Amino acid sequence: MFIYIAGSGAMGCRFGYQLFKAGNKVVLLDKWEDHIKAIKEKGLTIVGDKEDNVKIPIMHPEEAKEPADLIILFTKAMQLPAMLQDIEQVIGENTKVLCLLNGLGHEDVIKQYIPEKNILMGVTVWTAGLQGPGVAILKATGSVNLQSIDPAGEAEAEKIVEVLNEAGLNVTYDKDVVPSIWRKACVNGTMNSTCALEDCTIGEFFASEDALKVVHTIIHEFVEVGRATGVKLDEEAITEYIMHTAEVAAEHYPSMHQDLVQNHRQTEIDYINGAVARKGDELGVPTPYCHMITELIHAKEHVLGIR
Repeated sequence: MFIYIAGSGAMGCRFGYQLFKAGNKVVLLDKWEDHIKAIKEKGLTIVGDKEDNVKIPIMHPEEAKEPADLIILFTKAMQLPAMLQDIEQVIGENTKVLCLLNGLGHEDVIKQYIPEKNILMGVTVWTAGLQGPGVAILKATGSVNLQSIDPAGEAEAEKIVEVLNEAGLNVTYDKDVVPSIWRKACVNGTMNSTCALEDCTIGEFFASEDALKVVHTIIHEFVEVGRATGVKLDEEAITEYIMHTAEVAAEHYPSMHQDLVQNHRQTEIDYINGAVARKGDELGVPTPYCHMITELIHAKEHVLGIR
């Protein structure tokens, strides 16, 4: 299968690497010049649970020409419209587009560029990091849940699932992926912003009773807003899932920490805690913690001169 990875940071490199090693034709798309140069000159280097180096193609999105069978979206949420515009020339009549972005609300953006019959929405709990340009840190395991937003597309989506599973990505076709997307957003809402603000790993943050009070309040706000939009969410089950995830990923710096603290890049806060705060305002659901966290992240972005 011919696959573009649209947004080839840490997670894009993980998926691109595993799909490439499984025998697919994979092209990485990105705009980070040092990253592109490193991979073109030295290949993509893998460290972590295993060490490897692969000569995988990488280019700017607008340089891609050949229509794809599948495009996996891993760009930052605020860059999604620009990415979809930059790759419009490789989106064929039957090109499937799988969105695995963090956060909420991406489906509405994608529908402006892609027919519903070709859109797959998904969520993943795989993790990854970048040691530097062209060097991906791959540790531990993960999984993916995905769904065709057009029920008639389930059979085609199952073929995508098979390809991804051949690459060891542990994918399940989910007949209702929306609760899983909200659950993952809640994971990000309790870990990404908090660890970025506190400059710590997930395990360090979750180690104190004070922090756990914050975590439980954020979970409650996400669940109340999700329910108000019609999504079926189990607060107790989500809490158990988040606590388990915090144990498994205790040594991990989440992606917002990597963006804000390590690399001084703008964050996706508006699509995580910020999205819940805005939706809460629309629906009359109080979300004081999500509002405060969003404002604190924006304030830090201003301090760093990246907003």
